[in-house]
Amino acid sequence: MATMESLIGLINRIQRACTALGDYGGGDSTFSSLWDALPSVAVVGGQIASVEARNLNGVGDDIIYCSSGKSSVLESIVGRDFLPRGSGIVTRRPLVLQLHQTDGRQEEYAEFGHFPRRRFTDFSLVRKEIQDETDRITGKTKQISPIPIHLSIYSPKVVNLTLIDLPGLTKVAVEGQSESIVEDIENMVRLYVEKPNSIILAISPANQDIATSDAIKLAKEVDPTGERTFGVLTKLDLMDKGTNALDVLEGRAYRLQHPWVGIVNRSQADINKNTDMLYARRREREYFATSPDYGHLANKMGSEYLAKLLSEHLERVIKSKLPGIVSMINKGIEEMEAELDRLGRPIAVDAGAQLYTILELCRAFDKIFKEHLDGGRPGGDRIYGVFDNQLPAALRKLPFDRHLSLQNVKKIVSEADGYQPHLIAPEQGYRRLIEGSLNYFRGPAEASVDAVHFVLKELVRKSIGETEELRRFPTLQSALAASAGEALEKFRDESKKTVVRLVEMESSYLTVDFFRKLPQEVEKVGGPAPPPGDRRTSSADRKNPPPSDRGIPAAERASPVDPLGDRYADNHFRRIGSNVSSYIGMVSDTLRSTIPKAVVFCQVKEAKQNLLNYFYTQIGKKEGKQLAELLDEDPTLMSKRLDIAKRLDLYKVSRDEIEAVSWVR
Repeated sequence: MATMESLIGLINRIQRACTALGDYGGGDSTFSSLWDALPSVAVVGGQIASVEARNLNGVGDDIIYCSSGKSSVLESIVGRDFLPRGSGIVTRRPLVLQLHQTDGRQEEYAEFGHFPRRRFTDFSLVRKEIQDETDRITGKTKQISPIPIHLSIYSPKVVNLTLIDLPGLTKVAVEGQSESIVEDIENMVRLYVEKPNSIILAISPANQDIATSDAIKLAKEVDPTGERTFGVLTKLDLMDKGTNALDVLEGRAYRLQHPWVGIVNRSQADINKNTDMLYARRREREYFATSPDYGHLANKMGSEYLAKLLSEHLERVIKSKLPGIVSMINKGIEEMEAELDRLGRPIAVDAGAQLYTILELCRAFDKIFKEHLDGGRPGGDRIYGVFDNQLPAALRKLPFDRHLSLQNVKKIVSEADGYQPHLIAPEQGYRRLIEGSLNYFRGPAEASVDAVHFVLKELVRKSIGETEELRRFPTLQSALAASAGEALEKFRDESKKTVVRLVEMESSYLTVDFFRKLPQEVEKVGGPAPPPGDRRTSSADRKNPPPSDRGIPAAERASPVDPLGDRYADNHFRRIGSNVSSYIGMVSDTLRSTIPKAVVFCQVKEAKQNLLNYFYTQIGKKEGKQLAELLDEDPTLMSKRLDIAKRLDLYKVSRDEIEAVSWVR
């Protein structure tokens, strides 16, 4: 049979472990917060600030806080004076107060979550350590922090109970606090009381109107049905004579699902005199037992009754919520194991396993890279775009019109003739014109190589980024990218040599068949002249001149008598330019087909087959330490995996402990 101790103690252990992992609710964690799922009692109270003017010689106003008595209630439940006191906002970090009932043979002591092996038997030192630990996070300021302090108290005078003491709600920022402190405190308190598994202990002073209670107002907002709220009324002994709080305690002023509990705290004079807490409890019992107003409620009033009531209710809530908590834990375990699989498991330390891991990572990258080239992933089509769009466009933009202009053709042919003009055909002039034209093809050819090189580099970069397994290892990513880049540079250099050779081959040997056709055309044009009266023939010739003469003014075409015309007239040089242009067009069509073949053979095919060959060679020569350096993970990723692994262990241990606990159903 599970006891109250085992259930509440179990939740206490899980809460402490959550805080150690940095899970104290309300964060933007990838996984559900286990802390938020655990039932707890959140203690909420307000601080009413009044402004009292100073004398005429003063420099400002005094802000005087009137506490709801929250700290005194907690000390009454514990039976010890251990909480820091002072003016203004004293509780500046949540205090998770875990009470453990002992058998009485043990000495009372306290332990902090941040000092797990140090026992405090002097509770004045507990008060000091709470203050010191608060200052370690917030500094010597009046700011607040959501990081909780865990304090466990072991005593035969307490019931098994966990309470979370929260900063008091306030409406005014004091000197040294930011203007947002009011909103910051409310947001922090809301993080605790909004949780569906949270029990709200709303503390209000009896000597103030319950309608103005900040604690009740907030509880009503987050728990409108009052199912999770316990109302506590303090300072009943400080009410004006002739008045009482029965309307509140009996639920007429503000009804809750659970009964209101009245508390009589120690007075400030008692606190100053260090009045014994056991004596204060006895005096509280006597007050209710002898009170004419509250005597009929005496057995349901006081701090001892409140502690017992909360302990029993917390146990019932834990029992009812455990199945849901187990379900949430199981879901979290599945999510974290899947995330660890995605991030990758820790790397082995021996060199053989590290080398195997590196090769596996390289193969994973190489597979994705090839998928980009072959069309399984986007990107490879950009290479075809170079051949189908960029290369033809570049060829069309070559300055042949300028190079084969009438003026330039005359100039080059004349220079080629030297001091003796050509007799029949200016062969040297033809060759110089053709060679000069072919040189223009080098630019588009090399540009095609560079464009494909850029695409391949981008695909390498993209493939590295898309290889999930590589994300863990930034050093290996860099080494892989550098090696692939070097290989692509070599492929580019070889490809440039090849495409330039293609251009140079066209220059080194001209296609003779193309030029053999030219004399035949001349002979056809220069055949016997038609009889003078043959109008049909002369008419057809005039209307349909040979293709080489089209675009040449009729006055400059070859005459039937002298088919070649004047060899030094403009029409002669135009014909030369036209012939060269036709030849260059033929070469352009050839290069448009052969350049892509060369580029694919020298760059794309090599990248698919041999991109990492050099890298593999270098990896095989590395020692264990060098391999380990390549597998040096991103510190952020290592930290994330470590956090998830710790959280996963917590969830598994919590699940096992919960399942090991049996209770009376």
